[in-house]
Amino acid sequence: MNTPALLGIPFDANSSFLRGPAEAPPLIREAFRSDAWNPWTETGVDLGAAGLFVDRGDLDQPNFDSIETTIARLMNDNYRPVCLGGDHSITYPILRAIGKRVQDLTIVHFDAHPDLYDVLDGNRHSHACPFARIMEERLASKLIQLGIRTMNGHQREQAARFGVEVVHMRDLPALQKLRQLTGPVYISFDIDVLDPAFAPGISHREPGGMSVRDAIAHLHAISGNIIGADIVEFNPRQDVSGMTAIVGAKILKEILGKMVTQNG
Repeated sequence: MNTPALLGIPFDANSSFLRGPAEAPPLIREAFRSDAWNPWTETGVDLGAAGLFVDRGDLDQPNFDSIETTIARLMNDNYRPVCLGGDHSITYPILRAIGKRVQDLTIVHFDAHPDLYDVLDGNRHSHACPFARIMEERLASKLIQLGIRTMNGHQREQAARFGVEVVHMRDLPALQKLRQLTGPVYISFDIDVLDPAFAPGISHREPGGMSVRDAIAHLHAISGNIIGADIVEFNPRQDVSGMTAIVGAKILKEILGKMVTQNG
């Protein structure tokens, strides 16, 4: 299978409330490489071993076109993209590249918010809209959303329109659902799926979310072939003592561990 490739996407132009997620990629990397911990994942993968993944750095002044083009190039070069955002709108151009190349794709989306608005504040590319655009363009066959706790009437209608499988926070765990997945899988992990007690560095704090342990358990349960992932919506301007950076790095470690295991 193809080697995972890290790519930072410092973009937050479509944030609807606070700016800051564009500053996240280097801080997640710094925490990921910190001497405060070792590079082993909980699934027994030594990410410090040479050649298990590559780091392609950060995009310079990214926009939707450059994001899509870069992801397409990575895939054409036999890499599986693991993107560090950035606001959640980046998932749309990422999936434009992947969805055109991968059939029968399942998206596993961790989030407090469904991000299914048709338009928000006049912006169809708001970070609250990416999954409406993705499903409109049929860039995925299935969308599973985990940890949702902000569903409103419009987004409920959108979820029904697109056949989204919504697992509300109150209905977790959903481990068995994830263990039954087959075929290609893309993971989109919005840090605000976590309770802000664990990850205060986010723009939209929504109490009552997952613990880090809950999230890791669900990541580990995902079966199928993980062909890409993103970690988005970490806002360093809101962080406390670097806590959310290290949480983001932990999530990155466990996603890479899953992907490397598949690569083996």
